[in-house]
Amino acid sequence: MRRIEGEQVLMRIFLGQTDRWERKPLAGALLELFRAKGLAGATVIQGVAGFGPDSILHETHLLRLSQDLPIVIEVVDTQEHIDGVLTEVDRMMTGGLITMEKVRVVHYERGGR
Repeated sequence: MRRIEGEQVLMRIFLGQTDRWERKPLAGALLELFRAKGLAGATVIQGVAGFGPDSILHETHLLRLSQDLPIVIEVVDTQEHIDGVLTEVDRMMTGGLITMEKVRVVHYERGGR
């Protein structure tokens, strides 16, 4: 595992649950890409409600099967590693939003204090 500390970049990718890449869920395909490219880590977070540029509210309903809930993928790594995957991410996404910001990383080793 590659250790990162100090000033890094946090990339957030906002997309929908029904977004696809080559018949697979886009969130899973992006996660596979980030792992294959050796990024330090990524987390997929599913929202309970949200809306995008079309202003259609997407929220959880017990009786509805297809909800297109919002999904956020957070990736923290160096600027170079993030830049190295952006072209592929752009190619895979047909909509959504990507934000980036500088963050201070304090990494704790497993079993550390």
